[in-house]
Amino acid sequence: MDETVVVTPNWLAAHLEDEDEDEHENADEHGHEDPQVRIVDVRDAWEYDGIGHVPGAVSIPFDSYRDETDVDRGTLPGVDAFATLLGDAGISPDDTIVAYDDTHGVFAARFVLTALEYGHDDVRLLDGDFSAWNRDHETTSAEPETEPTTYAPDPLAREESPLVDLETVEDALERDAVFVDTRERHEFEEARLPGAVRFDWREVVDDETRRLKPESELEALLSEYGITPDREIVLYCNTARRISHTYVVLRALGYEHVAFYEGSLTEWLATDGDIETGESR
Repeated sequence: MDETVVVTPNWLAAHLEDEDEDEHENADEHGHEDPQVRIVDVRDAWEYDGIGHVPGAVSIPFDSYRDETDVDRGTLPGVDAFATLLGDAGISPDDTIVAYDDTHGVFAARFVLTALEYGHDDVRLLDGDFSAWNRDHETTSAEPETEPTTYAPDPLAREESPLVDLETVEDALERDAVFVDTRERHEFEEARLPGAVRFDWREVVDDETRRLKPESELEALLSEYGITPDREIVLYCNTARRISHTYVVLRALGYEHVAFYEGSLTEWLATDGDIETGESR
């Protein structure tokens, strides 16, 4: 599993220890080592405050980086709003960000996708979630001291972005692309894109450990559905939240041809796109 995409709790714990040892030796004028690991907790604020969080984590709740008004594309918050969020949290463009939630990583994966789209080079998903972290590592209720930054995003150009629009999806339907629907069975059977395969995003998660299944097991599982690295893959769900997790997992496995349909089925139905219905495997 590519550690530049997904990191284990032990990886994060080791880097926190290293930074505690080095922060005074390599500090800038604000007392920070730069660049460094910045941890983002995307749970609700009451969970961050009341239940506790990973030491050093800042709170950026899911609703704060999601905007249903399509100010940018789909439910992206807009480049200025996202820059303000990260700047207020003391994050700089050259920091390594590790995001987590307590829902197997699906909300944190949306943060990862958003940060990548706005040009943050090094943003990673914590393998597992807060509950997985809490089994072997300490938590805290203390908020870290942060110094606000002026965060300057560098959004990806359209041709560099994994996000694809309706026209691109229509074109892909004419090719040998694999359309992957990450929703639940009843949603899939009610309406889906033509020829799509259903791959519930939670299938990659081990229910006991709350972490991702072993890499070899994931590759075999994906292959059963025809989701292989040599194919063009188009991901969709309803509002592009659940596909964020699948997208990050595929990137961590080295898949290179993965398109992210931001409009997903919500846009497809609104534009009277062709659908299939009925039972599936």
